[in-house]
Amino acid sequence: MRIGIPREIKTLEGRVGLVPEACAELVKAGHRVCLETGAGDASGFSDEAYRALGVDIVADAATVYGENELIVKVKEPVGEELGLLREGHLLFSYLHLAANEELTRSLLETGLTAVAFETVQEGERLPLLAPMSDIAGRLAIQIGTTLLHRPQGGKGLLLGGLPAAERGRVVVLGAGNAGGNAARMAAALGAQVVVFDKKPAALERMRALGENVTALYPYTAEVTREVARADLVVGAVLIPGASAPRVLDAGQVAAMAEGGVVVDIAVDQGGCIETTRPTTYEAPTYRVDGVTHFCVTNMPGAVPRSASQALSASLIPYVLELAGADWRAHPALRAGINVERGRVVHPGLGG
Repeated sequence: MRIGIPREIKTLEGRVGLVPEACAELVKAGHRVCLETGAGDASGFSDEAYRALGVDIVADAATVYGENELIVKVKEPVGEELGLLREGHLLFSYLHLAANEELTRSLLETGLTAVAFETVQEGERLPLLAPMSDIAGRLAIQIGTTLLHRPQGGKGLLLGGLPAAERGRVVVLGAGNAGGNAARMAAALGAQVVVFDKKPAALERMRALGENVTALYPYTAEVTREVARADLVVGAVLIPGASAPRVLDAGQVAAMAEGGVVVDIAVDQGGCIETTRPTTYEAPTYRVDGVTHFCVTNMPGAVPRSASQALSASLIPYVLELAGADWRAHPALRAGINVERGRVVHPGLGG
């Protein structure tokens, strides 16, 4: 199989589809791997590091797309990339089509097959979404903590508090990989944390994080009360492949105090908070009713080296399968197909 890895062109996206060591596994298996020059630079992986392991380095994206069948990239195709896709391609990347009708139409018109990382599913696990959700959850607290600083327009609050100073209050909506990591980070800082989830097992896991963590079922009255008291709210509710459900409305956000912060990790799937709108790292925040919102659609792109390493380790077994003739027999990959030959396939998209 001929496998192409283009350089990411989404705004300030520094990740690369596969790190050199992962490419070496494909080369060892007899596949040709082609990398666009500079694709690994922002993650700290030079062209030479790839070349030394048998990867072909090419000058531009047109060559990557033109000469290869399987395209492995991190984020959804944008801009000029859409014109380089063709009917014979097998695209493997994050897509989040439920929140992007225009991209869905474009992929359908192209007639290719697209398997989305976020819908590859093993039982209830989403193995290719999990590592980036872990990162996004941790970043939500790191970024939220900074946005609470006065120079960033925040309350001037040290989230974990200290002797003679109050602890900050964090509300996390959803206790999956992203929300669970956000709660874990906030608790470790010493904040008072309230986590909402519908699953009893998830609530038990969150409660076990420490005495400063309260885990609750998301009754509307409970959510409204805790959000109004919160300094930082993290949205992390997910339905695999589908639009994120709205769990917080504009009125609930408006009840937060001036200088509060909202981070919506679910923005890739449309967001789980009514006041969410997508942003980039060039202009990551905006304010609604005095509350700072951070809704960047590629949060892990801020730590491309760590993210690329974690993602590649999860991806490589699936890329090896996709490079074989019978990959559709693999249940997890079959579940990950979003569109194929002009048809919507994934049920979360109405297929």
